[in-house]
Amino acid sequence: MNKYLYLLLAFFLSQNLIGQQTYLHCGSLVNTESGKIEKEITVIVDKNEIISVEKGYINPPEGAYLYNLKNHTVMPGLMDMHVHIESQLSPKAYENRFRMNKADVALQATTYCKKTLEAGFTTVRDLGGTGVNVSLQTAINRGFVDGPRIYTAEKSIATTGGHADPTNGVRDDLKGDPGPSEGVVNSPEEARKAVRQRYKNGADVIKITATGGVLSVAKDGSGPQFTMEELEGIISTAKDYGMTTAAHAHGKAGMERAIKAGITSIEHGTMMDDETIDLMKEYGTYYVPTISAGMFVAEMAKKEGYFPAVIVPKALSIGPQIQNTFAKAYKNGVKIAFGTDSGVSPHGDNAQEIQFMVEAGMPFVEVIISATKTPSEMLGITKLGSVSKGMWADIVAVEGDPSDDVTKMMKMSFVMKNGVVYKKP
Repeated sequence: MNKYLYLLLAFFLSQNLIGQQTYLHCGSLVNTESGKIEKEITVIVDKNEIISVEKGYINPPEGAYLYNLKNHTVMPGLMDMHVHIESQLSPKAYENRFRMNKADVALQATTYCKKTLEAGFTTVRDLGGTGVNVSLQTAINRGFVDGPRIYTAEKSIATTGGHADPTNGVRDDLKGDPGPSEGVVNSPEEARKAVRQRYKNGADVIKITATGGVLSVAKDGSGPQFTMEELEGIISTAKDYGMTTAAHAHGKAGMERAIKAGITSIEHGTMMDDETIDLMKEYGTYYVPTISAGMFVAEMAKKEGYFPAVIVPKALSIGPQIQNTFAKAYKNGVKIAFGTDSGVSPHGDNAQEIQFMVEAGMPFVEVIISATKTPSEMLGITKLGSVSKGMWADIVAVEGDPSDDVTKMMKMSFVMKNGVVYKKP
């Protein structure tokens, strides 16, 4: 065989891109179905599917590939249900909106995609950007860019002056009057049109900003920003198009309106109280905490000049509360789906959220379930969320025992997505 053809074949075999089976010898395996950690397990992968999970270390047949993970803890690929994959917060983030073209945004974002995947997050839900996120999703699916599987909201939907109005804080002559095409609505009819526009543009899910927010250049960070009729128009239309919904929400009134209108998940949820928690349990609403973002903005707000002045008091007030809110929601039985708001906090540091959740009282294995099985159920994905027969081969591993030292989750040493190995010991 020509040596160049041989080298090419060896490369494709090493990347698991053609048909040989892959065996993983797992010292420990987090079983997200049983909620237990199992010892000495062999996982067998054929192409992009797990075909067998066996007790003990089974020797692979000739021609199969073997990864020795006997001193590792193995688990399903992690799923982050709140990222903004296009960008990352910095003191220049507001200025960059006027300086960066969409091509600049996309090329920069490829680095965020790679960092997220190498951190062990093989699937993410992107909750709003410029629309470049749809192109990133396509590029990853076609193999042009390394990154996680993306379910995207394309652009968030807001009201005029609301948290996701793209013209907040800009010069009067640049403000214009954005409408449903830009994700800004002011009636039930416009709300339905905005959802249909997101669908047309390639969105998989719908994101709304049900209350004010910390990082928008606007005073209010917690008040409700949609009428019930507008919310019902958005959520009922999303259901017609087979899309789940997410609501950015800090304040109680905005959260409760969204819950009663049938929202799938509440993001942040900072000021939820006992009544809100009871309502979430009644309606089966998921909670995505994003503790990482709260911690990060609270810390950055202490640095002079990092944020525009109008943001600083909101960041100092709201950011530090989220970990305690999460602890209360978890202890009272709210369904928790893992999410970081990465893009506010740095991409690639997604696993730090696991540490914050454990610190707040959620056992390690339950946190992993919240980052695997629960998100797959929330999004209706039947082929992800566990390492078991018939599932897509999204598998990650860290060295040692992260249930004993959760900081190990920040050092992912093995990453397989859809049967392809992107990182190995």
